[in-house]
Amino acid sequence: MTAPGRRSSTFTRLLRHGFTDPSAAERLLEAPELAPVRDDPVLLEALGETADPDLALHGLVRLLEAQVGDTAHRELLDTVIAAKPLRDRLLGVLGASAALAEHLARHSGDWHALVTYEPRDLHPGVAEFERGLAEATDPVSLRVAYRRCLLSIAARDVCGTTDVAESAAELADLATATLRAALAIARAAAPEDAAACRLAVIAMGKCGGHELNYVSDVDVIFVGEATDGADESKALRAATRLASHMMRICSETTVEGSIWPVDANLRPEGRNGPLVRTLSSHLAYYQRWAKTWEFQALLKARPVAGDIELGEEYVAALEPLVWKAAERENFVADVQKMRRRVVENIPVAELDRQLKLGPGGLRDVEFAVQLLQLVHGRADASLRSGTTLDALKALAAGGYVGRADAAQLDDAYRFLRSMEHRIQLYRLRRTHLVPEDDADLRRIGRSLGLRSDPVADLNREWRRHAGVVRRLHEKLFYRPLLDAVAQLAPGEARLSSEAARERLVALGYADPAAALRHLEALASGVTRKAAIQRTLLPVLLGWFADSADPDAGLLNFRKVSDALGKTPWYLRLLRDEGAAAENLARVLSAGRLAPDLLMRAPEAVALLGDGDGRGGGLEPRPRAHLEQEILAAVGRAEGGAQAVTAARGVRRRELFRTAAADIVGSYGTEAQPAEADQGALVDLVGGAVSDLNAATLAGTLRAVVREGWGDTLPTRFAVIGMGRFGGHELGYGSDADVLFVHEPRDGVDEQEAAKAANRVVSEMRRLLQIPSADPPLLIDADLRPEGKSGPMVRTLKSYEAYYRRWSLVWESQALLRAEPVAGDEDLGRRFIELIDPLRYPAAGLGDDAVREIRRLKARMESERLPRGADPKLHTKLGPGGLSDVEWTVQLLQLRHGAHEPGLRTTRTRAALAAAAAADLIPTEEAATLDEAWVLATRVRNAVMLVRGRAGDTFPSDPRELAAVGRYLGYGPGRVGDMLDDYRRTARRARGVVDELFYGG
Repeated sequence: MTAPGRRSSTFTRLLRHGFTDPSAAERLLEAPELAPVRDDPVLLEALGETADPDLALHGLVRLLEAQVGDTAHRELLDTVIAAKPLRDRLLGVLGASAALAEHLARHSGDWHALVTYEPRDLHPGVAEFERGLAEATDPVSLRVAYRRCLLSIAARDVCGTTDVAESAAELADLATATLRAALAIARAAAPEDAAACRLAVIAMGKCGGHELNYVSDVDVIFVGEATDGADESKALRAATRLASHMMRICSETTVEGSIWPVDANLRPEGRNGPLVRTLSSHLAYYQRWAKTWEFQALLKARPVAGDIELGEEYVAALEPLVWKAAERENFVADVQKMRRRVVENIPVAELDRQLKLGPGGLRDVEFAVQLLQLVHGRADASLRSGTTLDALKALAAGGYVGRADAAQLDDAYRFLRSMEHRIQLYRLRRTHLVPEDDADLRRIGRSLGLRSDPVADLNREWRRHAGVVRRLHEKLFYRPLLDAVAQLAPGEARLSSEAARERLVALGYADPAAALRHLEALASGVTRKAAIQRTLLPVLLGWFADSADPDAGLLNFRKVSDALGKTPWYLRLLRDEGAAAENLARVLSAGRLAPDLLMRAPEAVALLGDGDGRGGGLEPRPRAHLEQEILAAVGRAEGGAQAVTAARGVRRRELFRTAAADIVGSYGTEAQPAEADQGALVDLVGGAVSDLNAATLAGTLRAVVREGWGDTLPTRFAVIGMGRFGGHELGYGSDADVLFVHEPRDGVDEQEAAKAANRVVSEMRRLLQIPSADPPLLIDADLRPEGKSGPMVRTLKSYEAYYRRWSLVWESQALLRAEPVAGDEDLGRRFIELIDPLRYPAAGLGDDAVREIRRLKARMESERLPRGADPKLHTKLGPGGLSDVEWTVQLLQLRHGAHEPGLRTTRTRAALAAAAAADLIPTEEAATLDEAWVLATRVRNAVMLVRGRAGDTFPSDPRELAAVGRYLGYGPGRVGDMLDDYRRTARRARGVVDELFYGG
């Protein structure tokens, strides 16, 4: 014995080899018959390599004790010590499975099943397992033989000879052999029943999918038929007796335990339905009554026992129904709802430990893969595998799932299944809960190769893989494209030329021949890119057709695809990321402006995603962020021209973002119908374009100053936005109305300052007018004092002197929209302080001033309305148009702005709301004016989006007019309704204007 307080060398070695209770292990090894184990460092090291060295040693001791006679004892010890393959297999099983150690202790000779280590032994199939079960003639001997076969599977598994997928396939093959053996026992017990019927056993679930667990219910369906000349009802009763007996043989507990439950609840009508049905009865049920989940379950159906020919007939008869299931109404939503229901039914206490059913568990992978299979497998037979990992591989090869996503899912699924196997292998009990005990976690972690800190490493890896699964499940399982593909009519998911031509004609494509050429160019070939396009295009064709010009949408899609053909993220974005594909379809078929912007920078497609990826989504960016980006780009540029080119690039991208947001918000998507507040969309566009132009001017100003003077201009300089620019109400093609103001710095001569300021204005205008493919930004300074005759830029003092002596009422009105947009902030603020008394006069307006404003308005209407234009449809100058509403609101501001703070705003709608709040205008009349102003603005925006150039009236071209109608929410054939509604809205607004502006 070792003296108290001292540790023996054996104790130390055991501790070093990973034993958690070296004292107990040392006591076991003190037995004389275990001296060879105690004294063999190789064997101790081999014990230390197992998942649980203490468990392995305990099992080895029990196995040695169970050997009858010295010869058997010596044979086992000699073999374990001398034969490394057997040593690793035996000790690996003993260290991972207390249940199999118990089996070996009861059946002490079964360790010989682990001796063979030939190549043919590495991956046995059904035939090998049938030979291993051949001598079983009753339930007890079948259990013993089953466990003996299970020993070899577990040994290969824990030693790494097979991976988790191969082990799961072997377990399914062993289950198949066991079902056959059990059926043979049942037949032998009732030969008259065996002769009276044909009985096929169809494996379902994991057994059918060749991916069984160590301990799992084996799901089956039974198909019975009468033998030639036999009575069908008698045959079904005989088949039912055979099936029931077979189930009992596998399921019942004996002195050798049980094998596993055979579960037939996936059959038609579940527990309430007959255990055995004829093939025709099965077919009738699935044709008339089956629910969505039942077709999903049939994905894994595989004949395994009994009459294999009948089983194959069953699978062949039902397979067409499986691949039509996705065409059922609400199919995708039903599958998604079923998955959510599974999660909701997990007890709260188990939710975080559920390896199979919980969020991020095995079911998340399986449901996502099966849903993708059922939707896309109608047209692609390569996806019709019952095995999860094989189906996932096929989905990746076909382009339905990104390769990186598929690789991550494969890796995570293998890890989670390995955890599940190791958990079940320990006691051979059916469980999917991760244990909480550290000893259990340590054993599982070590069995998976996590040796430095098994418990912490296992928890970390498990949570990491579960997080990956959950993220990709949400991405794939709830992918909007899935529902759209599922809704295609039979055959539409294929892009054969005949089917495509028929569909193109039906969808309203004006030139189906040209459209077919585009489809051929996009989707032909065997490349991954073509495969993904074949997935996308059938759905995109429908989305393009939901516009006034589907041909243009398809042509534009081809152009974008050609431009981004070698960009790896493009098609992946459309396939995977939220509503990106539908957003792109809406944008490309809504007119010319957005596609033209996109063609100049196709990478902006990234903006159409969910907003958490490359592009940041369609939410317009704040002015501060835009200005920061543009100023940074200007700072990197060499020279003014390059700087403005960089600023224009940002502006182009952001104009596309705004146009896309406007179109998507107006058209809506299948996932999110267009229910947006029309006024909110107007405000979005006006604010975004105004902010973008302000940031562009700030960048241009910085570029001019830097190139001409370095860091500091001799004079302070500010740009004041006017008109719609100052009012945050710019349209896509609006000019930027501005005033320029400067103030000499201390010690700078006024003439030098004026010269510098004029040079800045001249250079800014020159740079912004350099010919470019980008949308122009035209500066208009005609609202300055003295108009075109006056100086382009003035000092603050000069403005003060002019406004004090010469200002006219129209200039006070124009200043209502003045707001600093770029340059020196303090100077801009002081300019506003200077003009506030003019635009919000304390005494209000005299009668002469009111008459002058009315006269100017009438003159503008008569002189500026284009010849031949229909006044009732002119959005700017026509009755009830923009001018009517704005001049009415501005008259209220001039009269009452000094006393009503809410009126002191440059925004038309805000001022109108403030006037109503102050009871200066009835709420109903304010709403009438607001509705007309919003509608007129929307029409102008629509015209620019559709035609690619600005216009104040509805287009005359029928297709363009229909596109404007679609943008405004009017479907096919409702152009007349749109025009009638516009006239009605404008007429009502004109009535309010006549009363408020013209005094009745």
